[in-house]
Amino acid sequence: MTGVMIEMLSYPFLVRAFVGGILVSLCASLLGVSLVLKRYSMIGDGLSHVSFGALSIAIAFGWSPLAVSIPVVVMSAFFLLRITENGRLKSDAAIALISASALAIGIIVTSMTTGMTTDISSYMFGSILAMSPFDVKLSIVLSAVVFGLFVFCYHKLFAVTFDESFAKATGVRVGFYNVLIAVLTAVTIVLGMRMMGAMLISSLVIFPALTSMRVWKSFRGVVISSGLVSAGCFVLGMTLSYTFSTPAGASIVVVNLICFLLFTAWQAAGRIRR
Repeated sequence: MTGVMIEMLSYPFLVRAFVGGILVSLCASLLGVSLVLKRYSMIGDGLSHVSFGALSIAIAFGWSPLAVSIPVVVMSAFFLLRITENGRLKSDAAIALISASALAIGIIVTSMTTGMTTDISSYMFGSILAMSPFDVKLSIVLSAVVFGLFVFCYHKLFAVTFDESFAKATGVRVGFYNVLIAVLTAVTIVLGMRMMGAMLISSLVIFPALTSMRVWKSFRGVVISSGLVSAGCFVLGMTLSYTFSTPAGASIVVVNLICFLLFTAWQAAGRIRR
């Protein structure tokens, strides 16, 4: 295992993949705890489809994919939040509506312009090994912003996650922090698109949180465990992908699934012992 890791880190493109991937995985796992507890676990899937639609349009017109997709996905997250807060649509219905619409638009634009090129396929299914130095630098900067805001607003996010009514009564600006969670999630989703693709990015948001909740009961314990599980699964998934020549994104998801099953078995064993 150590020898394989040393060999992998001798390749610059794999070093970039590890740096960018671990940072995005950590951000997704931290935000995933709040999203799962607030029953917004599928927002990652919906926003990834919005990002695919924006990327398709950007590539068709020769624009910068990230420069177009980041503001579009952030606005979509804000719009999605406002719809569900007003009670006009349930969160799952709103996510499904936006997700299907954006994906359909992206497919139509792609079929009428460039076709299913390598660039589009990499955003659809992920191509972490194709991350450029610019992608990694952008991931570092935006991941630092996401992580810093999460730590700085930790107590407020904790209050908003568990009891919005109580948080509002104590003077917490619930609307602002809900928007903050949505915006940070949108930025993380766009960054993770290059790594996991639109079809798999939601796994980075959902799996670590659900896995950690099998064992830990405190919010802080789940947050810390989610970060460790996410980073560990990413490294192991990348290593297995390199060893067995399997797709990187799919390998990371399968490792997350195995970890979830192991934690579930650990939880069941604990109940039996009691």
